[in-house]
Amino acid sequence: MEAREAILARVRDALGRSQTAPAPPVPRSYRATSDVAPGSDAALALLTDRLLDYKADAHACDEASLPAVLAGLLRLAGSIVVPPGLPTAWARPLADAGTVIRTDTREAPLSPAALDEVGAVLTAARVAVAETGTIVLDAEADQGRRAISLVPDHHVCVVRRDQVVATVPEAVAVLGRHPERPMTWIAGPSATSDIELVRVEGVHGPRRLDVVVVR
Repeated sequence: MEAREAILARVRDALGRSQTAPAPPVPRSYRATSDVAPGSDAALALLTDRLLDYKADAHACDEASLPAVLAGLLRLAGSIVVPPGLPTAWARPLADAGTVIRTDTREAPLSPAALDEVGAVLTAARVAVAETGTIVLDAEADQGRRAISLVPDHHVCVVRRDQVVATVPEAVAVLGRHPERPMTWIAGPSATSDIELVRVEGVHGPRRLDVVVVR
């Protein structure tokens, strides 16, 4: 440990501050808000544009038609996993049609192998960032454990109008109300170009992402 402290002390000295000097303040002159109001038609249009750019599929509906839209997106899944706090009405048409609904909880979590066998996952979201096309989950009861949104090959995520903000700082302010929750930031289907710059989808998470915006 003495060697470590000696090295860090040299680094601090090289940076021009002593070991006991307080760290300089972090500059926060970046843009924190936007002319696009949260939950506005402009915010929803921008989010849709960014989602499509990230190769996700975007859908819009009202509250009454949401279960039917979800049933249409998941009718071929065969089985889906849902978090314990998901509204029961969302998946009821699927259950009535014979789709197997599996609930994953912290007390009785499904194994990675079991999650890999289901056709899709259905969750809500905590916040969506219009400018970046990013959906953020924070493990609340209607979103569930991080694993359920990372293992299945198809993720259907429901976002409400009032959850759509324009900028990342606005989203961070929302997430900061519960900083203890684990977060999952989703920008389109999982993809990587690490090997020879060839895009491969479905490596680190779902190969297909459907975002349903409830207007």
